[in-house]
Amino acid sequence: MTRHVPLDKTAHRDLRVRTEASAALGDAVMATLTVPNEFRNVQGHFPILFRREPGQGDFVALALFGFENGKNLFLDGARWDARYRPWSLAIQPFLIGRPESGDGPGQVHIDLGHPRIAEGGEGMRVFDEDGRATPFLDAIAERLGALDAGFRASGDFFAALRDHELLEPFTLEVPLDDGSKHSLVGYHIIDEAKLQALDAVTLGRLHAAGHLMPIFMAIASLSQFSALVARKNRARHG
Repeated sequence: MTRHVPLDKTAHRDLRVRTEASAALGDAVMATLTVPNEFRNVQGHFPILFRREPGQGDFVALALFGFENGKNLFLDGARWDARYRPWSLAIQPFLIGRPESGDGPGQVHIDLGHPRIAEGGEGMRVFDEDGRATPFLDAIAERLGALDAGFRASGDFFAALRDHELLEPFTLEVPLDDGSKHSLVGYHIIDEAKLQALDAVTLGRLHAAGHLMPIFMAIASLSQFSALVARKNRARHG
């Protein structure tokens, strides 16, 4: 059960957080949310796909870790087998909280019900003995700020994709070494033909708005599919 509370240096003076990778700690996921200002970091490691959640009009961007729900091909026991960990996973169990009105600066909140909350002497300290933020918390706060800024900017990004019809449905049949296949359905990717057909003025506007670079990064990320399929085949033979 989630228990979101504002992080407090007095109430949480001795709080520790487990940072290792583990299915029990929430890492056994097929994909995780990412945001346009993170695409440059993500594209060198994971495919970036877009998905519209059922009953919602807006798209979200996802960094893909596998082809089956609950199966993360980058999770190797207690080891994260990649050189990058997307922000939405790296910040857990922390999150940004805001007043009920939605206005005002964000606060660092923590989910005290999350399995990463450590007991005893395990994990990383959030505050030192004098109540100051540890380097661990400073790094978390930096990622939280970047993720929050990305979420706030994503509305304009997805509106631009929608206005120029730059998302197309995407289905992938994943052939495996044993002859079986996995189907990846319900996702979208950037429509490269429509992107190439845009005139210079439109491309200039997308660039000026900061949308063109993440579009290119999302396209570049699709080259990671072959490595992901190879990883899936190795997992089957392991």
